Amino acid sequence: MRAGIGYDIHRLVTGRPLVIGGVEIDYKKGLLGHSDADVLMHALCDALLGAAAMGDIGRHFLDSDPAWKDAPGSVLLEKTWLMVSGKVDGVANIDATVFAQEPKLSPYTGAMADVISGCLGIEKNRVNIKATTTEGLGDIGGGLAMAAMCVVLLE
Repeated sequence: MRAGIGYDIHRLVTGRPLVIGGVEIDYKKGLLGHSDADVLMHALCDALLGAAAMGDIGRHFLDSDPAWKDAPGSVLLEKTWLMVSGKVDGVANIDATVFAQEPKLSPYTGAMADVISGCLGIEKNRVNIKATTTEGLGDIGGGLAMAAMCVVLLE
């Protein structure tokens, strides 16, 4: 068994769609980044790469590379899994938390788990997504950013 932890944070801005866990969410702001800035997918990529001792997402998907400009997080996850899957037997489980003051994300977590399990070719019951606020504290609580943290256990 190999465990990995991933974390990502992005600033919220107007004029961009909000995509978390591969699901587009109707909201007045989106996340700023070179790719689609999907904090959940990015945290999961880092967790997978960490568990496989393969560095981090920035090492494999440079933010200066035009190939990744506006790239969907689901594509990054699929490519990450192609790199990692040859080194492990499979995914035992994924546990992730998205930190956002608003909008309320719990209605979307099932769809996020569907997308993630589809990208990795695993059963949905191996993916757990939670959402929480920071009770108004910090940049996330002030509505300036969103973040995600993910733990993955590989067999």
